[in-house]
Amino acid sequence: MISVEDARALLFDLVSPLPAETVPLIKAPSRVLAQDVVATRDQPPFAASSMDGYAVNATEVELHAMFKVVGEAAAGERFEGTVGPGQAVRIFTGAPVPNGADFVVIQEDVDRRGDLITITDAPGPKPNIRPAGVDFAVGAQITAPRRLRPEDIALMAAMNIASVPVTRQPVVALISTGNELVMPGETPGPDQIIASNTFGLKALLEEAGAHVRVLPIAQDTATSLETAFGLAQGADLVVTIGGASVGEYDLVADVSESLGMERSFYKIRMRPGKPLMAGRLGETAMVGLPGNPVSAMVCGYLFLIPMVHRMLGIEQVLNPFRRARLSDPLPENGPREHYMRAVLDDDGIRACDNQDSSLLSVLAQANALLVRQPHDPARDAGDEVLYLPI
Repeated sequence: MISVEDARALLFDLVSPLPAETVPLIKAPSRVLAQDVVATRDQPPFAASSMDGYAVNATEVELHAMFKVVGEAAAGERFEGTVGPGQAVRIFTGAPVPNGADFVVIQEDVDRRGDLITITDAPGPKPNIRPAGVDFAVGAQITAPRRLRPEDIALMAAMNIASVPVTRQPVVALISTGNELVMPGETPGPDQIIASNTFGLKALLEEAGAHVRVLPIAQDTATSLETAFGLAQGADLVVTIGGASVGEYDLVADVSESLGMERSFYKIRMRPGKPLMAGRLGETAMVGLPGNPVSAMVCGYLFLIPMVHRMLGIEQVLNPFRRARLSDPLPENGPREHYMRAVLDDDGIRACDNQDSSLLSVLAQANALLVRQPHDPARDAGDEVLYLPI
């Protein structure tokens, strides 16, 4: 068995950053920017009013000053003339400030009668004008790599960037194995259960940025597994679920090796998730996860998400561990790293009472994995511990 740290290093050697592709801006949300993009215009491209009001010359602005309204400027339709002495232009938010004006008196501070306005309240020093390029100028960059948030998409749209260079999404093929499994919505036999791992891992991997292909459940026969591996061709990463242990029906290792899999390691000094296998099938990385639902999901957090991050070119491949104080004591840990389902709240962090690796209901209640090192001594409430948010 190897440590979690060593397993991660070996897993990262199985994958590498993927090439870039160009997608329309509308399809870029949540993708990873592969190359810097550059603004092609200033924002705003002209001095613009930040308020509804009247554009005037700042030197003439004082209480009770009067102006003649000589025109109007609206968003998308500027006033073409020049504002002269004693003149004002009715202006709306976002409209270009006309020539000769450098101050906008807000409409609440004036009284208008016909085409004459009088400043009735002290306007204050703020000119209510956004200078050209105050948001960004031509040549401003959004730097790669980064996972594109809605805010980034809005900024690129304002920069007039219609096509975006992004890293190709890793294609992950998920293969659930076992005669006992049926898909959700099917009617299980008296000795069967629902294939839950597939859907939890699919959601987890897609949230990380992968494109996931769910393949048909492979039965516990060499022929069925070989067919499933054949359907996985073209994927960047093949993930099998179950069948990676040492029982008579655990055939993943034998079948994958018969197909040319070069094994990188088998078994990790951790719980849950000890019987994890990894290697390479030609150019494709392969990870064999344990079948217990919580074990599979914990391995997804610790290993699969970082592998996807590496393929996407994300700089911070590993989600960093954080620190919190125990709200309840813990007994001494055993010889393996333990990733305990835990609840983090205002009182601190506490391990869930039942850590059985088959209990998805406990995982659904948890929002953190509390990390125990091998032979970690008993801990008291108030002790500081490491955890991984989930």
